[in-house]
Amino acid sequence: MTTTDQKTTEATAPTDSDVVLEVRDLSVTFPSDDGPLPAVREVSYVLRRGETLGIVGESGSGKSVTSMAIMGLLPKNARVEGSAKVLGQEVLGLKDAQISKVRGNRIAMIFQDPLTSLNPVYTVGYQISEAVLAHRKVGKKAAMDRALELLKLVGIPHPEQRIKQYPHELSGGMRQRVVIAIAMANEPDVIIADEPTTALDVTVQAQVLEALEAARRETGAAMVLITHDLGVVAGHVDRVGVMYGGRLVETGSVEDVFYRPRMPYALGLLGSLPRLDEERHERLTPIVGTPPSLLALPKGCAFAPRCPMARDICREEEPRLLTAAGGGERRPAVPEETGVHAAACHFSEELEGMGPGDLFKGMAADAATVEEAAEAEERAAEALEEVAEDAAQESAEKAAEEGAARSGKAGEVILTVQDLVKNFPIRSKGLLKRKIGEVQAVSGISLELRERETLALVGESGCGKSTTARLMLQLIKQTAGEVSYKGQALHTLSARQMRPLRRDLQLVFQDPFASLDPRMTVSDIVAEPMRIHGRNAKEARARVRELLDLVGLSPEHGSRYPHEFSGGQRQRIGIARALALNPKVLVLDEPVSALDVSIQAGVINLLEDLQEELGLSYLFVSHDLSVVKHIADRVAVMYLGKIVETGTTDQLFGAPAHPYTQALISAIPLPDPVKERTRERIVVTGDVPSPADPPSGCRFRTRCPKFAGVLSEAERTKCVEEPPELIDRGTGHRDACHYSEARELL
Repeated sequence: MTTTDQKTTEATAPTDSDVVLEVRDLSVTFPSDDGPLPAVREVSYVLRRGETLGIVGESGSGKSVTSMAIMGLLPKNARVEGSAKVLGQEVLGLKDAQISKVRGNRIAMIFQDPLTSLNPVYTVGYQISEAVLAHRKVGKKAAMDRALELLKLVGIPHPEQRIKQYPHELSGGMRQRVVIAIAMANEPDVIIADEPTTALDVTVQAQVLEALEAARRETGAAMVLITHDLGVVAGHVDRVGVMYGGRLVETGSVEDVFYRPRMPYALGLLGSLPRLDEERHERLTPIVGTPPSLLALPKGCAFAPRCPMARDICREEEPRLLTAAGGGERRPAVPEETGVHAAACHFSEELEGMGPGDLFKGMAADAATVEEAAEAEERAAEALEEVAEDAAQESAEKAAEEGAARSGKAGEVILTVQDLVKNFPIRSKGLLKRKIGEVQAVSGISLELRERETLALVGESGCGKSTTARLMLQLIKQTAGEVSYKGQALHTLSARQMRPLRRDLQLVFQDPFASLDPRMTVSDIVAEPMRIHGRNAKEARARVRELLDLVGLSPEHGSRYPHEFSGGQRQRIGIARALALNPKVLVLDEPVSALDVSIQAGVINLLEDLQEELGLSYLFVSHDLSVVKHIADRVAVMYLGKIVETGTTDQLFGAPAHPYTQALISAIPLPDPVKERTRERIVVTGDVPSPADPPSGCRFRTRCPKFAGVLSEAERTKCVEEPPELIDRGTGHRDACHYSEARELL
């Protein structure tokens, strides 16, 4: 149970009978060895029946802690102050037995990771019925009937079978829908959804969001949707609250916050997003720096160290949350006035008509900041020049050793795979472990990567993207097919023969923390490839300083350890390590998927700068099509081990031809409320079939909306019996669909 102190002067409660959740001056402080940590600071809002409030912000801003405090799920040492009322009942400070009567009945929560919410030793049917029995006086059969009804409502296929299964037997999307079913079991008045779609593929995300909408329609509940995905917010909420440094810094209708932001931080978040609905820009406009440590919040506005508009008053006085009505005098925002646009910024009126590029590129905080930025830019430029010279010299030396001059002409094929196949054996249980089947991870892939080009591999989880990338680097051996680098066959080389070529072919992993040795300093991590390949220690130290400058880190950071850096900084360290030996090809396996949008934008810009200056070729593995459209030159779409469509970025996004590509593009949420709520949707139902037993003919036919609703019986027979070839069917690029049809979706 958390300890709770009530404010001595409580605001008058709203008289509206439709208010279901009222939060007043909610603050949460955790004790730590370094002093008190204020995770949440005086958060206030009111939620009415049937309304959805979206809460957005970077990691560590206090979004989840706020909801956990309301639910009474914080650790016992947390100090909670303020008030949170559900249907007029104060829930902060309730005993465990008292809060248990409210949780799951009047207010329910959907957590980010369903595996941590579901008990692995009970069937999903038992767990849903348990939620019913906890609050309703019904029999076990009636509770199980309710569980079956809920599984149908959230769109789980074959619910009669799934109700008897355990959580590990379901896919990630199904597990999330089970958690939604549990949350709506007793028709609560408030549902808090904490990052419910973060780890899901876009097609599954669309299904889960539809399940959430079904939950709202079925229960009539109000919802608090916590997410970092501004596209999801644009399409599914009525109001938005932006959090930074543990407090709300902007609130208003979704249209006000997206189209007329009055807080520089909110404007920066919008500018950091690669947009699927816009033409590719030269650069994104990230927010410079990282969120402040809650243990040492700066005096005044917490965003001032990162804000180009910051002035003396910003560093001395923390701005209050005031109304942002144009033309009128600003006044303190009142939580009951849910339609009012409010922002915590001393100079919010100056953002009128300003775009992210205008603010974060054209303005400076002060002369010191300008000077520091200029010095950093100069260091980076010098480092780029030195690295480019090193790369050119090393390339010339290799050419001399090989006895053949290289032309260096842009666009030449550098890495090729032909008819690549990878099957993983399925072995029986027991001592002998006999082979009883195969998982067809990659089934006949052919690709070409050219110099100075970014080729993107996209598709849902389990389609074979990462396996293909590792096969191209020969980190795993193929079952069949050929891999060649600059005309040299790699698939025939031993590990010893591959070692010299590893200098040219490098990999950047999805999770930088898992790929960096926590026992080594950053300098040692970046220098390790050079030591392996025989560089002397003095040369390696100088090179490490160049590389840290190159990726936007200070050389002084070299003495620190990985845990002392943010996620974006760790990813930059991983990139610096990959660049240590002047490679020609970087394989980037989901390099920005785990990063906040502002940090993601900085890493994307860095990758583009490095490619331009060093002439790198990228194989970019991702499921985020917004990022892919911004950074890629060509795209290959994979489904169940096969490429189903490939072409230039403009061709693929301008007029996709394969139904699967169309579904992927239409499932990507747009950070624009009007566009997101009025655009065409192509819904893919069901889950990806098992790669151990793929469908005959076209592998996508079991989920294809065209197969299910458009084709004749004869046409369906062809899809069932004949695998489609990857060819140009008159659209200007290749696809693998017998009945493909190009469509404009954006």
